[in-house]
Amino acid sequence: MDIRIGIVQSMKELELDLPDTDTAESVQAQFANAVKQDEVLWLTDRKGRTVGIPAARIAYVEMAKKVERSVGFGV
Repeated sequence: MDIRIGIVQSMKELELDLPDTDTAESVQAQFANAVKQDEVLWLTDRKGRTVGIPAARIAYVEMAKKVERSVGFGV
C-alpha cells in the first residue's frame, strides 16, 4: 500500500510503501489512535525504514493500493 503524509508547515510529503500485510483499516486505526492519544505514529515500510511522525504535525493522509504498471501498448 502506498501512503502519503502531509506535515504541517512543511512543503514536503512523506511517501511510504507499506507491506501488503498492512491493511487500510489497520493503518487508519493506527492514525486515529495516535491522533487521539497525541502520540508519535511509527510506521515501517517494505525496506525496513522506520519513520516517526508526531500526531500533532499530521496535516493529511492519502492511502492507495499499489498499482502495477504495465509496459507496452497492451490494454
